[in-house]
Amino acid sequence: MTKPPEQDDSQNRIVAVTLDEDSIGRSGPDIEHERAIAIYDLIEQNLFAPEGAEGKGPFTLHIGISGNRLMFDIRQEDGTPVVAHLLSLTPFRRIVKDYFMICDSYYQAIRTATPDKIEAIDMGRRGIHDEGSRTLQERLKGKVRVDFETSRRLFTLITVLHWKG
Repeated sequence: MTKPPEQDDSQNRIVAVTLDEDSIGRSGPDIEHERAIAIYDLIEQNLFAPEGAEGKGPFTLHIGISGNRLMFDIRQEDGTPVVAHLLSLTPFRRIVKDYFMICDSYYQAIRTATPDKIEAIDMGRRGIHDEGSRTLQERLKGKVRVDFETSRRLFTLITVLHWKG
């Protein structure tokens, strides 16, 4: 039995990410730090292949919120539009709310709690983050192919857009 040829994903990646300034709520240093790390990590390593445009990258991504929708404006590196996807935010509402609550607990705990307590809260935080990442992958299915780590970093950026300080 022969193995199918491996897909060349070298062009299926994001090289720049911007967040819609009008969509970003007020945030403190912890959230700004999370955003900067997520963008840096996302650009360093990702798999991002818009359906029908695979191999035509690399891509830039502008993320924003428009009404009750999450907007992904995808362009080629030279600015040529590829596609814009609008995704309902409804599937993310509970996850984002839970994520904010546990993040607040985590940031408080790292200042005063025991290492065991911090670790327990962090495990819960990672679990909710993973749930949001899987939800995003499901919502992008048939639109944009992403791996789990790319989805995790994108979910972090989505939460930044929701943060109201």
